[in-house]
Amino acid sequence: MLTEYIERAMGKAVYDKLEGGSYCGKIPDCLGTIAFGKTLYQCQNELRSVLEGWLLVKIRHGDQLPIIEGIDLNKAMPVLEETAAHG
Repeated sequence: MLTEYIERAMGKAVYDKLEGGSYCGKIPDCLGTIAFGKTLYQCQNELRSVLEGWLLVKIRHGDQLPIIEGIDLNKAMPVLEETAAHG
């Protein structure tokens, strides 16, 4: 389910070509995910890595995740006592 979530989130990525010819990518549904690369391919790979890290932090802290194309990871996430103390 996590792999499918990542794939679908990546499908919503938006890329811009910057003045110097490099690229910037972000996933609007996943606030704070942004990456840069000299090529579009590098930017896509970096953005996937950023998204994976973003998800780990969100899950670790028990934060609400956006529902991506019907995939709701929030239902499957148990809240640990240690995590609940952060809220």
